[in-house]
Amino acid sequence: MSTAPIRRLISPISVRRLGSGLSPTRTAISTHIRQQQHQQPARTLSTTLAPRNVTINTMPFTTPSSDPPQHSMQYFPSMTTALPSESGEFRRVLWTGLYSQVVLMTIPVGGDIGEEIHTVDQALTFTSGIGLAQVGGKEQEIRAGDMVVVPAGTKHQFLNKGPTPLMLYTVYSPAEHKPTTVHKTKEDGDREEEAGIDEPPAWSQRSKRQNEDEGWVKAG
Repeated sequence: MSTAPIRRLISPISVRRLGSGLSPTRTAISTHIRQQQHQQPARTLSTTLAPRNVTINTMPFTTPSSDPPQHSMQYFPSMTTALPSESGEFRRVLWTGLYSQVVLMTIPVGGDIGEEIHTVDQALTFTSGIGLAQVGGKEQEIRAGDMVVVPAGTKHQFLNKGPTPLMLYTVYSPAEHKPTTVHKTKEDGDREEEAGIDEPPAWSQRSKRQNEDEGWVKAG
């Protein structure tokens, strides 16, 4: 009998209560397990314990810079195949560019983002959970793997309707938040917004022509 290591892929699943039974639904939980003498998490991601004793991979965070971005790759592993938030933070900015911004969000059970209107475009990709999108007067159930685009100037709200946190990453274009923003709770975010301290930097609001004239970007 062969004793070679076995690599097993656990497909993304979660459970939703239906009466007294359990039914699998799709989420972004994905775990790579190599069965040798002990289990090792895939890649270099840390490991945490999710509800119902499911082991998941989580993303290690680095402190983003407040300066304009360098001309280099920004790599975020397992953004769509693993729950990326280690601490359940409501909002964490991952990266801010001249024309866009990447932000992680975790909406707790029973929570919501809050009804709002942005002056920038927003694209939200959901990686875990079940929710309800209310955008421009229309409603849509959302699940892991779904994407919703909110055009600038459109009233919107996202609510968690499932038994687990609703997790997503969103891309603003241009930036909407301070490059170093981390909000533990929605209330933290509301306070900073009201105080005017969670504002995007001036360099992220310049026009394409301004950036070209000032030498920030050069076509070639």
